[in-house]
Amino acid sequence: MNDKPAATTDFRRQRSAGIVYIAIGAIVAVAIWYAVTHYAPPVPGTGSLAARMLFTLKCYGAAVLFTLVLGVEAIAHERLGSPAFDPLSGFETKRMQVNQRYLQNTLEQTVVFGAALFGLAAWCPTDTAMRAVEAAVLIWVLARWAFWIGYHHSAAGRGLGAAGMALAMILLIYDVARFGGELFGPVGAWTPVALFVAIEAFLFWATRARAAE
Repeated sequence: MNDKPAATTDFRRQRSAGIVYIAIGAIVAVAIWYAVTHYAPPVPGTGSLAARMLFTLKCYGAAVLFTLVLGVEAIAHERLGSPAFDPLSGFETKRMQVNQRYLQNTLEQTVVFGAALFGLAAWCPTDTAMRAVEAAVLIWVLARWAFWIGYHHSAAGRGLGAAGMALAMILLIYDVARFGGELFGPVGAWTPVALFVAIEAFLFWATRARAAE
């Protein structure tokens, strides 16, 4: 009979800790973005759109290797050295469960980040502006690692990687706004932003209303 209050208390404690981790990750991400976009050397030879896309493809490949592929390898090694070698045996350690969730989440985020990154490169017409692509990749990879390591520590600890997810979302919104502005001017730029924010607000409201039931 008392399980629900205890679960609610634990959820609130985890959420409070998660908010702290998210704040820490955000501060670090902002610092990295500022440092790279202001002090890193300009990216040479990226004056044309084709050159920018090629450079971004190389950066994206490195990001996939050091995030998604490492997740695949972590699970493969776990299976190779345990009864989980047979995926149908039902054998799972907590470490494998966390690694599987990291892999699934990273697969989802890799798609979002890829679209955001190539869109960002399209709006960076100079060698200096292309430093934003480098900053985005660095932050996203480090955030994925922080998410992974933090998740192994606790559920709240994965909040350390939230900055990477937020960055991809912000960049994608920026890309769509710029695209809309190209097509329809200021109205085209602000309409998709307003629509996305409205849907997000509805999702927050709907989730809170259901949790209160």
